[in-house]
Amino acid sequence: MKLTAYSNFALRVLQFAALKAPGLVRADDVARAHGISRAHVTKIVHELGQAGYLETVRGRGGGFRLAIAPETLRIGDVLRLTEGPFELVECFNLQTNTCPLAGVCRLSSALRAALEAFLAVLDGVTLADIAANRGALLERIAPRAALAEAPEPRHRPCVAAPEQEQEPEPEGA
Repeated sequence: MKLTAYSNFALRVLQFAALKAPGLVRADDVARAHGISRAHVTKIVHELGQAGYLETVRGRGGGFRLAIAPETLRIGDVLRLTEGPFELVECFNLQTNTCPLAGVCRLSSALRAALEAFLAVLDGVTLADIAANRGALLERIAPRAALAEAPEPRHRPCVAAPEQEQEPEPEGA
């Protein structure tokens, strides 16, 4: 099983907000720190705001911050939101299932138990847990953010082409 990049980015957005709490975070800051597009961050922030996990502030000086205490935000809940229904195999979706083994296959029940165990473990992990090593996390992302914040030159400096030495014309020409 592999989580989508969207879920990974959503967890990074929430973790960043927890690290900067109670202050506002800008989408650009998260994008720079994690090397992802601002558009992805904006989409994720919108969904997490709709779910009540983030508070968004519009306008100049705006951004987002945690809307709930990080101790109460379970990682399993975030993944249920961002991954949608976990359909590891076709028979997990009763509306579209065409498997002739549905109801008698022991593999599907084992996979369902494994998925429940996976989510149970992540339900025991909170946002506070994944942001607890604040100093180490900030130290790791700070160089990327600082590097990205370096202003780029507005124009290329003019560099004169090296003068070509002209060969002296032969005498008597």
